[in-house]
Amino acid sequence: MSGEDLSQFSMLDLFRVELESQSQALTAGLLALERDPVAADHLESCMRAAHSLKGAARIIDLEPAVRIAHVMEECLVAAQRGRLRLRHEHIDTLLKGVDLLALVASGAPAGGAAAEPEIARFLRTLEQASAGGDVPGAGKVPEEEPTLSAPAHALEPAAPADAGLVEPAPQPGPGSDRMIRITADAMNRLLGLAGESLMEARRLRPFADRLLRLKRHHDQLARAFDELSATLRLANNDDQIGQALSTTQEKLVQSRDFLIERLAELDSVDRRATDLANRLYAETLASRMRPFEDGVRHFTRTVRDLGRALGKNVRLEIVGGSTGIDRDILDQLDAPLGHLLRNAIDHGIEMPDERIAAGKPPEGVIRLEARHNAGLLQILVADDGRGIDFEQLRRAILAHQLTTRETVGSLSEAELLEFLFLPGFSMKTTVSDISGRGVGLDAVQAMAKQVRGLASVSSTFGFGTQFLLQLPLTLSVMRTLLVEVSEEPYAFPLAGITRTLVLSRDAIETLEGRPHFRFGDRQVGLITVHEILDRGEARLDRAELPIVIIGEGADSYGLIVDRFLGERELVVRPLDPRLAKVKDVSAAALIEDGSPVLIIDVDDLIRSAEKLTSSGRLRTLQRATASADPARRKRVLVVDDSLTVRELERKLLDQHGYDVEVAVDGMDGWNAVRSDPFDLVVTDIDMPRMDGIELVTLIKRDVRLRSLPVMVVSYKDREEDRRRGLDAGADYYLTKGSFHDDTLIQAVADLIGPASE
Repeated sequence: MSGEDLSQFSMLDLFRVELESQSQALTAGLLALERDPVAADHLESCMRAAHSLKGAARIIDLEPAVRIAHVMEECLVAAQRGRLRLRHEHIDTLLKGVDLLALVASGAPAGGAAAEPEIARFLRTLEQASAGGDVPGAGKVPEEEPTLSAPAHALEPAAPADAGLVEPAPQPGPGSDRMIRITADAMNRLLGLAGESLMEARRLRPFADRLLRLKRHHDQLARAFDELSATLRLANNDDQIGQALSTTQEKLVQSRDFLIERLAELDSVDRRATDLANRLYAETLASRMRPFEDGVRHFTRTVRDLGRALGKNVRLEIVGGSTGIDRDILDQLDAPLGHLLRNAIDHGIEMPDERIAAGKPPEGVIRLEARHNAGLLQILVADDGRGIDFEQLRRAILAHQLTTRETVGSLSEAELLEFLFLPGFSMKTTVSDISGRGVGLDAVQAMAKQVRGLASVSSTFGFGTQFLLQLPLTLSVMRTLLVEVSEEPYAFPLAGITRTLVLSRDAIETLEGRPHFRFGDRQVGLITVHEILDRGEARLDRAELPIVIIGEGADSYGLIVDRFLGERELVVRPLDPRLAKVKDVSAAALIEDGSPVLIIDVDDLIRSAEKLTSSGRLRTLQRATASADPARRKRVLVVDDSLTVRELERKLLDQHGYDVEVAVDGMDGWNAVRSDPFDLVVTDIDMPRMDGIELVTLIKRDVRLRSLPVMVVSYKDREEDRRRGLDAGADYYLTKGSFHDDTLIQAVADLIGPASE
């Protein structure tokens, strides 16, 4: 941590600091005057801000800024004295003055001599207006259309202004006590240390619990000794023995009292240390927070300017401006909120005539609200515009060929709205510089996912649309579910979990030889975390299995873990950059006993599960199922590239008690027979990558596998085809037409006998 002396600032730097705060006051006041042109308090605050800037600019001899601030002050004084009533055109010009001040103070080449013609036009316009004349260009669209992503008044942030530099002194804002500057990295390190101190403090409680167990053992020992002492005293009246027993009992009492005192001291230290660590952590965490309004205040003006550029009256209301938000999240919110506001103005808010015809006030309102709810940060962007026409949305979905007419007609409104977040999707048929490319909402959802949050939308046609972002309060702390995998803890971010449940083994079904279970109206594939993370074998010999469901839709997986350890709030510690990206892991943390825990990268884990299942190497659950049976079921590998044939053979064999696994082609089958024991291979001939003849040949040439029976099942029923298969080493050749009778099952029984041993 390091402080910074204002004396290190140049005079121009100090003016920029002053301009930063005074521009905010001017912008807020001018926007308020646009709605109420005679509001005395806003006229006074704006006039004083312009006056302060004029004085500060004069001190540093920034003559263009003096002229700009002077005519702004004169205009506002004219309004105060009733010589001028501010209209939209005056507000436009005064806001332009704020931009010119920023340009002049920026030190950029465009702010020097090159800006003089523009400054001259500005001075003429405002002087004419202050004298009671019309503002040139009144009612016309501004020459430069504003953008939501680039606030016109943006300046490099610096330290607070020294109140003694200019007259009158700047008005101190709430909480403007003496401040120091600190880098984000230093703050992150401080938060990490505060988190570690909290974890260390929490380690005292388990230690105190172990001491309590020691006290209970001591009490049991004392009682046992009392019984022994009583027995010995009855059996022997020896005074020496009696004295020794009394001395021992006295020492036991002393040691018990000593233990009780230390336990009380430890309890006290535990409470104080935990309370102190909690306060330190909370205070450090709060230091990372910024008021929501700090990051979104600039949208107030840009929403107004963009609305006017489109001929609409729009006002932005910021609700919950003092809500504390992690500065990293607040920085990342700028672009997504810009997209949402741009969409609200362009798509949602109607033209004034249309609003009046609909019984609405001519001015549209967009509400930007921040609040904390249930441990999450909620950001709401709601407009009172026309809302979303769901019939038009259905037509847009069909126009983009995203689904069929029958399907789109059966989708609910919530399901239809999900299409809005798809990349490249837009309901507009034309592209403008404001919207229509279909990238905005996609970017919003991507940002929400990046910070482990969610984005959702709801709309009522004719009454407006609401976008809700649910985000973590901070990126430094994560709410997780701890699970045990092979006697080690792992943390799943709660934001990445769809559901947790305990699944009965009876609810597990098999589809294509792979375990699934029904979750709602869909089948979800089962896989053990052990297999994905390569952590040995899972404990599957139980009647009920703890399951963590991750992913969405067809990409959902039910992950089997050993047990749930409970929910934890963890201080996230990034992995050492020398490790690069660790597969399936995003970060690390310490739990309350000081043990390290790896935090799962859920998206990475889903990709690993997809690779594992698509490779056909997912067999852990089946092996465990087989081992749990008292009588071993004979294992048959079915190799066929046709899903229909493969599933038909699997069902036929499974119905007759055989344990069946499948492979999608010869290569997949060859990998399977080399990694797992089978009693029989049933294979097709024509398959991609490796055909059945090559598979049979490889099996029969392998010294470990040559005794494995192989049955060829093919549509090819010519004698030369049969001869070719048998010559390669197949033990049986069967045509696929035999599925409709017991020929297949009888052939299997002939080769390997009944299903169970």
